Amino acid sequence: MSKRLRIALSAVLSLAFLLVTAPAQATALVTVIRYDASRAAEFSATVDQAAQVWNAAMSNVRLVRGTPAHFVVLADNGWPRALPTGLGRGTVWMGRQAVNEGYYPLRIATHEIGHILGLPDRRTGRCTDLMSGSSAPVSCRNANPSAAERAEVDRNFAGATPQVEFGTLHVNR
Repeated sequence: MSKRLRIALSAVLSLAFLLVTAPAQATALVTVIRYDASRAAEFSATVDQAAQVWNAAMSNVRLVRGTPAHFVVLADNGWPRALPTGLGRGTVWMGRQAVNEGYYPLRIATHEIGHILGLPDRRTGRCTDLMSGSSAPVSCRNANPSAAERAEVDRNFAGATPQVEFGTLHVNR
């Protein structure tokens, strides 16, 4: 085999290797977080919707329903809250009290999962800020994180230090 043919063959094989492995490398950069909403009662489907909202918003994190779970979602009669124990880990309570007061369940679920993803409460009062929580009007139906909130979650899972306090119960009342 001539030297020229060996070089050409080597180049073709190298390019083929890069094309085959590049998607696998990109997939490896996505953090999969499993959640268990089996004890979220009437909020179970809402939690699934909230996971889809986050999945559409983030590039390096994917929320998937399943066990063993990184975080669990429970329903109770109190105020909604979250206890993040680590990035992507913890417990969310979908409290019926806020829903009974007129707050939008999908916004509540998306907000509380935001704590699990490393976002703190930011009581801006703006409906456009998901993490403004109950400081936004009861009429607020925005369940989507802002561009800044999406970028912060992406940074958290790329190695930045999350702003949320782990091991602290977050109640936005």
